[in-house]
Amino acid sequence: MAEQGRDAGTRGTVLVALAANLLIAVAKTAAGLFAGSPALLSEAAHSVADSLNEVFLLLSLRRARRAPDNAHPFGYGKERYFWSLLAAVGIFVLGGCFSFYQGVRALSSTEHESNAGYIAGLAVLLVSLLAEGASLLKAVVQARRSGEGANDPALRTVLAEDGTAVIGVLLAAAGLIVHMTTGSGVGEAAASMAIGVLLMFVAFVLGRSAHDQLIGVAVDPGLRGDIEQLLAEQPEVDTVEELLTMRLGMDSTLVAARIDLMPGLDSEQVEEVSLRIRQSIHEQWPTADRVFLDITDARIERESEAPFTSGAS
Repeated sequence: MAEQGRDAGTRGTVLVALAANLLIAVAKTAAGLFAGSPALLSEAAHSVADSLNEVFLLLSLRRARRAPDNAHPFGYGKERYFWSLLAAVGIFVLGGCFSFYQGVRALSSTEHESNAGYIAGLAVLLVSLLAEGASLLKAVVQARRSGEGANDPALRTVLAEDGTAVIGVLLAAAGLIVHMTTGSGVGEAAASMAIGVLLMFVAFVLGRSAHDQLIGVAVDPGLRGDIEQLLAEQPEVDTVEELLTMRLGMDSTLVAARIDLMPGLDSEQVEEVSLRIRQSIHEQWPTADRVFLDITDARIERESEAPFTSGAS
């Protein structure tokens, strides 16, 4: 239930951002074409990219909740990271590259905007600033409420998009004002290229995070240490030989441990100990829903490895 409530809040945040970006994209495109402003067109591309990305994020929320099946026994939790990676690519290509191109193109342009174009552009940017600010505030509130702002890829992407959008609007407005006061388009071109570089940087950070999650990332060291301590504190456990973890999604974690038990336990006792340990881990950390224990004899294992080690040396 908690996961469903969190996802509902995240979905609401993404929908608010999508509605704001669609309206803003239309307004920026119209104003940019009317005024011939590269900064406005860069911001329009930014909003279009954000709108497409929000569609990706909505897909990720729906698809990640599917139950495990024979083809995907560990579930579909990593769908969130895949669609977030696509969103990062969209920000880089549709937003960053186009914005930088518009800036370079504006440097060689000899077109001059009218006063009406400046006014229309600044008016649209003011409306955009209010809409993006409201969407950002909604995302910040949801991040604090859920406590998953840093871990939820959909929420993290919306926060990055809206934060970048607010900065981008301010840069575009500064470029328009410089162009209006000096008559030179260099300031506006520089603003457009700055928006492009900013979007590329944000896309790189988001893409790297999604990449790490897709190839498999361990839980944080503190949680891993707590799990290892729980294993070591069990009276039947002699040593914890190895502990591996991997996040399978927002609500699923793989825990694989190789442990050496105290001598004298029969097979039935070993099964009881294994069941109790798995239940203890899951009860204390509910997201650790995939727990595998490999019962080993550390002494025999070390003796069997000794000839290979001495031979290699």
